[in-house]
Amino acid sequence: MLGAIEAGGTKFVLAAGPAPDRILARHTIRTRDPGTTLAEAAEWLAAQGGVSALGIGSFGPVELDRLSPKWGFITNTPKPGWADCDIAGWLGQALGVPVGFDTDVNAAALAEHAAAGGTAGGALAYLTIGTGIGGGLVIGGQPVHGIAHPEIGHIYPRRHPLDTDFSGVCPAHGDCLEGLASGPAIIARWGKSLSELPADHPGHAIIADYVAQACHTLFASVAVEEVVIGGGVAQTPGLVERIAARTRALDNGYLPSGTRHAVIRPRLGGDAGITGALMLAEAALKA
Repeated sequence: MLGAIEAGGTKFVLAAGPAPDRILARHTIRTRDPGTTLAEAAEWLAAQGGVSALGIGSFGPVELDRLSPKWGFITNTPKPGWADCDIAGWLGQALGVPVGFDTDVNAAALAEHAAAGGTAGGALAYLTIGTGIGGGLVIGGQPVHGIAHPEIGHIYPRRHPLDTDFSGVCPAHGDCLEGLASGPAIIARWGKSLSELPADHPGHAIIADYVAQACHTLFASVAVEEVVIGGGVAQTPGLVERIAARTRALDNGYLPSGTRHAVIRPRLGGDAGITGALMLAEAALKA
């Protein structure tokens, strides 16, 4: 039996099953302080008859360097109480099992790549647009790790001409992608979520433009074939289609493989993250 956690700033999604595509039980708990949340997660997983390995896809930033003494830690997150939290170590010790650990978006990218049959030219990106903006990359079937993990939400897009006065909400960068196009940025600017704005509101085009710039950057810089768009903001009717159209316009026919580039919704819907966490557990069991 494999155990999995999709650890988010608002909720933890838990699952158990014999394989990533066979979830037998799932449960959701509210993200509170680390001690309470991790203990509740471990208790539920232990009650599933025991798990042989655990996979965690976590909100970040996180430490993914296996040589670091802080591998498996959530590091300098602004989430109160969670900075410097040894999430992988604590849960692995509590359950007595090996742990596979990555970002929540890398986990989702892994699952979406598998759901595509391992195609997508061997390269796929997953962007989540919600409370924050995060991005995961899978190239050659493996999640991308450098000195850390991709921080696609913190690139600086060009400002939209109808959005020059908003300073952005990112506490570190102000008007980075997350600071301009995340759920809190939308509410700070217009007082409503994107889905609550009228269909003809300029906010739809502004947000689509910012996310499309990120998509084009991914196509041009790391040669992914697909960008999968998930997250709460992405549920806004028509937004993903707007992003896809704007991405094509930004490319202007330049990239030679442009006809193969696709901006799509998750094949796995809301299960991409937890399925990817189960894949991390499976890999940890085989390691």
